Order: sequence, then C-alpha cells, then structure tokens
Amino acid sequence: MKLQLIITFSILLITIIFFISNRLRADLVAVLALLTLVLTGILEPTEALAGFSNSVVMMVASLFIVGAGIFRSGLAQMAGNLLLRWSGDSEKKLFILLLVIVATVGAFMSNTGTVALMLPIVVSIAMSIQSSPSKFLIPLSYMASFSGLLTLIASPTNLIVSQHLVENGYEKLGFFDITPIGIIGVMTGIIYLYVVRNKLLPKGKRRNNANDEHKLSPKQLAIDYQLGGNLVRVRVPEQSKMIGKRLTELKIPANYQSFLLKIERKTTEGLNLLPVTYQEMAGPKSIIQPKDVLYMKGSIENIERLKEDFGLQIEESDSEADDLISKQLGIAEVLLTPHSSLIDETIQNFGFREKYNLNILSINRRGEQFPKQLSKQRLRFGDALLVQGSWDEIERLAKETQDFVVVGQPKEHASMATASGKAAIAGGIMLLMILLMVFDVFPTVVSAAIGAVLMILTGCVRNMDDAYSKINWESIILIASMLPMATALEKTGGMVILSEGIIQVLGGFGAIGVLAGIFLLTMTFGQFISNTATAVLFVPIAMNAALSMDANPYSFLIAVAVGANMAFSTPVASPTNAMVMTAGGYTFFDFVKVGVPLQLVIYAVMLIMIPIFFPL
Repeated sequence: MKLQLIITFSILLITIIFFISNRLRADLVAVLALLTLVLTGILEPTEALAGFSNSVVMMVASLFIVGAGIFRSGLAQMAGNLLLRWSGDSEKKLFILLLVIVATVGAFMSNTGTVALMLPIVVSIAMSIQSSPSKFLIPLSYMASFSGLLTLIASPTNLIVSQHLVENGYEKLGFFDITPIGIIGVMTGIIYLYVVRNKLLPKGKRRNNANDEHKLSPKQLAIDYQLGGNLVRVRVPEQSKMIGKRLTELKIPANYQSFLLKIERKTTEGLNLLPVTYQEMAGPKSIIQPKDVLYMKGSIENIERLKEDFGLQIEESDSEADDLISKQLGIAEVLLTPHSSLIDETIQNFGFREKYNLNILSINRRGEQFPKQLSKQRLRFGDALLVQGSWDEIERLAKETQDFVVVGQPKEHASMATASGKAAIAGGIMLLMILLMVFDVFPTVVSAAIGAVLMILTGCVRNMDDAYSKINWESIILIASMLPMATALEKTGGMVILSEGIIQVLGGFGAIGVLAGIFLLTMTFGQFISNTATAVLFVPIAMNAALSMDANPYSFLIAVAVGANMAFSTPVASPTNAMVMTAGGYTFFDFVKVGVPLQLVIYAVMLIMIPIFFPL
C-alpha cells in the first residue's frame, strides 16, 4: 500500500508538471495519467472509467448544447446588448456589472450551469466591443465558483456538508446560512479581478474575431456582390396565368432575361397545425401555386413585362439582399481549384444547377462582377462564384474538394439561420431548466439534459450533428479523466495520512491552527480533483478533527465547503475552468498567474471571517 501511495502521488506530481509545461494538450495529459493509474494496478478499469459515467460529465455536455442554443438563437446577443446599454461606454462598469450578474445567477444554480449559460453571452459581448474573450472568461469562471457560497443549493459541496452534519446529529444548514461568507467572497473576488484585469489577464485577441466573421457572413457577401439592387419580390394572385405551370414551361431566363431564385409560400403540411412560411429554391420542376411570393433577379423593366404577361403583383416594399438568406436557404462564396473541371467551361454546358441543385448568382473575377448572362460566361481559375440554394446543398458542396473550395463556415451560418428569431424560445427553455434546478424537481443532470433536448427539438440548435459539434470534447475528456484521481488518492490512504499529519503538526496551535491546515489542504487538493470529490474526502476528516478537539463542527465543515469551491489555480481544478480554457485560448500558466494570488487572498480573508460567523 505504501508503494501504491508513492506511485499515486508521483503520477499526480508528473501530471501537474505536464499541465504547467503545456507541451501536450491538457486532455491528453489527463488520459495518460488515467492510463498510468490503471497500468500500475492502482485503479481497476471500471474505476478508471467511472469518470465518464459521472453525472458532472453528462451535465457539462448538455449545458454546452444549451449554451449553443442561447448563442444561435440570438439570445446571447440580446443579453449582451442589454448589458452594454446598462454599462454605457464604460468597460470598467461593464466588467463589474457582468461579475455581479454571474454571481446572482450562480446563487441559484450550479457553477457549471452558470458558466455554460453565461459563456455565449460573454463571448458575444467581447465580440461586440471588439475585445478578446480571454479578458472576461477567467473572471466568469472564478465568479461562478464564488457564487457557489451564496446559497445552500449553489454548489454540491454545500449539500454534502449539510448532509454530513445531519448524519452526525446536527442541524442541517439553512438555505442562506452560508450567504454572509459568500457575499464576502464575491466582494473580494470582484475587487481582486477588477484590479488585476489589465495586468494578469491575457490581452491578445483570439481567433474568433468579430471582424473576420463579419467578412465571411452571408449578409456581407450579399452586400459585396451588390445583390440588393437586382432583387424584386413578386406575388402570384389567385387568377394569375402562371399558376400550375412548371418553370421549364415558363422559360423566364430566355424570354425575360430574369431569374427566379426562390419561392416563398405558406404551408400546413407535416406537423404544422397553423400555416407557416416555407421557402424553397426555384428549380426546373418547381410548380407555381396561388399566393406564392417569387424572388426575382433582373432589371425592373423585364420584370414589369413578366408582370403584365402573367398578371402578377410587384411588392411595394423594397426587397433587401438578405432576403436570399433564411432558415432553409442561404448563399456562399465558392472558389475554383487549380484542377477544377469547370475551368474553361461555361456554366450552361457544365450543368451546374442540375448537378449541385444550386443557383450561381454572380461571378467575381479579380474584383469585377459578372451578374448578367452568367450561363454564357466561360469560367477561369481564380473566379469566385456566389451560389444560392438550400443550406444542405451548400454543405454538400463544401465536401466537394476536387473542383471547389467553399469559403467560410456554411454549417455555422446554416445553424445561425435556422435558429434565427427563436430567442424567446431559447429564453423560455433556459428559464425552465433553471427552475427545475432551483426547485430540485429532477436531479441537476436530468434538468440539464431536458434543456439540451428541447433546444434541439425546437430548432434553437439545428440538429444532432450541430449539437455534437458545439460540445467542447477537450473539456469533457479532461473532466472525466481527472475525476478518478480522487478515487486513487482515497484507495491508497493518502488522505488519511495527510489528515493525521495535520492534527499532529498543527494541533499545538489549537482549533484555529487545525482549521487553517484543513482549509489549506482542501484548497490544495481542490486544484487537481473536482470540488465535489474534494468535499467528499475532506468533510469526514474535518468532522473528526473538530470532534477530537471539542470544536464547532460547523466552522470546520464550512471551511471545507469554501476551500473546495475556491479552485482557481489550475484548469483542472473545476469543470468551469476547463470549459473556459479552450474558449479563452488560455494556457495552464494563465490560471496559475491569476489564480494563485487570489487563493492566497481568499485564504487570509476566510480564516478571519469563518470563525466570526461560525465561532470555533
């Protein structure tokens, strides 16, 4: 057993060194540590894999999907705009206001849930003010940890402490018993983070720059290709001669030098109980129906002739270029590869529309636009084509690598378009999930899973593929692989040896000395194993120490709750740190640089405050 204890601490130490060196990805280091624990016989395979079945892992994955729905639907942008309006032009006021809101939200739900909900909002705010998310995401994670001390339900560690008190014949903690300690922690955290925000937090801009996204967005493409001036909306009255005819019969391009790009109509097909607006790309087999709205590209003179010949109505309102972008349809820019089979071919001869089910709206050749007589244009290497059609077809084209390169992120834009206008739905789902968590209707992980499923079913997240793509798998693997470390420490007796050592070394300083030692040990181990696992291990130690010294168990167990929550110095200290690590582009040392001084400040403050509110 002694040998296994030495091996376990050695593995933990080597893991920490690799985390600090940043030579390997954090999730790979965690997996290597897990495999080493199995290969050395310290953990059975079932014990090692238990982390992947832990409810925290499923909850974090579900909350990533909920966060995607909040971002996709525009709810994050709306919340960010509201915060920006409240803070005015002051970034200092915005920073403080954001931390206060995070603490308030976190008082009624887990810190993991708080970060998952607030992360897309914070990223939206950073992009709006053209700042780096890295200036805001570590403070977001830290403040969520502080919020875990504001109410009984805000952190699992508080519930563990309360339950252990009851099991030993003491009164359970009240809902707000720990709140005074939490308020002091929140105030200390805000002051500290405000002071160091420009000194210790990373300042470099990360890859998710708002300007880059702007340049590649479909709406910007529509502006760049000057589509707005040539797009006209035409309505088909019930008495029109066009009704019931296929587009191949009408021969609109040949007779009117115009193109029908998409058809908008109301339908009650499928599961729709009420009429909903549906849009489809116009194709040769499309049949015109009464009350259809046609989006035409061409000169107003030619479309006027079409109107007179078929008894149509031109819409009074000016049509905008972004009318080509909807939940079903979109546009994208496509570049020809050097060996593309389209080079020196005309669009008409190649049969682009028939082969890919997409329209070519315009050609950009060295900055010059060719929106007219496209079918006769002979394509050259370097041409950029603006294509329009269903998002699914654009995504299929993106997989074609021999002839084309699709610029930008069509899958991302398709997801944003699908969720557009569903901010109220996403907000309702988020509120429902929070209420389920606050009133403990279901276990927290079940409430998070309900929120994730509803985001997918309502279209706030486009589909399961989109949902999986938004889960930060690096964070999931990191969390799941590090959770069994606590099991290894418990099995080898490391925790018992440490607790007995604390009492022997610090017992001479009385109850306050032992309290300080347990608090420090809890905080230290909390940097490498989850706060829940840390609390489970140290709560019995703290209770035994208090009883052996005839001290107040409440003060010792509250110290464990505080110490377990104050996990700031490593990215594996808390799921929230792991969640923001990738999004903020942080390294291990970023957490050390910001977190270690904060740990020391909190340690000093809480050693004074805990005995005041919970006398020894």
